[in-house]
Amino acid sequence: MSTQHHNLGPVGDMGALELTNNGELSITFIGSGSAFSKKFFQNNALVVCSENHTLIDCGSRTPEALALLGLSVTDIEYYLITHSHADHIGGLEEVMLVNRYVAKKKPHLIASKEYGHMLWNQSLKGGAAYNERHDGKVLELNDLWECCEPIAVPGADRDLMRFTLGSLHFDIFRTKHIPDNAASWKTSALSYGVVINEKVAYTSDTRFDPDLISFLTNNYDLEAIFHDCQLFTGGVHASLDELATLPEAIKAKMYLMHYGDMALTQPERATMHGFRGFAEQWHTYSFT
Repeated sequence: MSTQHHNLGPVGDMGALELTNNGELSITFIGSGSAFSKKFFQNNALVVCSENHTLIDCGSRTPEALALLGLSVTDIEYYLITHSHADHIGGLEEVMLVNRYVAKKKPHLIASKEYGHMLWNQSLKGGAAYNERHDGKVLELNDLWECCEPIAVPGADRDLMRFTLGSLHFDIFRTKHIPDNAASWKTSALSYGVVINEKVAYTSDTRFDPDLISFLTNNYDLEAIFHDCQLFTGGVHASLDELATLPEAIKAKMYLMHYGDMALTQPERATMHGFRGFAEQWHTYSFT
């Protein structure tokens, strides 16, 4: 596995975060914290390969974090949203309005038709649809976004879908996140994770789900897994103690993300269990 990470800092220290690279797959954590983190923004990641980029999720604080890294939401061309909690979609109203009324363009939304419909009608419509009225009609999703629908893989587990953007290839799968009494991903509300270029898995939010780990390891030769993790057991996220029961070979590839503010004061809690560590905000992880 060829993985490296580089310190980033505010734009005055390191210059703006780049949206292109020399062809390696890079993942930069715009934020690495949980929904209520005050230190680590929220868990959103910028994926770059060659001339292509995509932001996975855009939480309430993501526009602020991007600005500290020298970027605007209008610089991001593609957004892949995993589910509809505010720490993953709260920044999308700013994305829509700044792009429409300032940049005069539409960003791209990577989402299934089912999830795009849910995202608009249950979350985004109220803050965007009624800003304009033409011939008695208000704005719709397609007025604000260029919608890019992944292709379903017939017969595949976890409602697997695929989307290709130049040098970036996304395999998008269902996760078991909410509610906490859902027996499996099939009875859970829509939420997604993604395998990037068949080498890096990014779970986004998920409860502890050994079947998901089996799905990933049986279908991909992964170099790294970025996995949801909280420091206590219970609720709708995987806990460190639960993840610690995974095989050593799996943990050796795993970075823990979406943690609370106490996580990086206790870095040994990850490494002592054999994980690669906590994914760090404003670090870039590169894979060749």
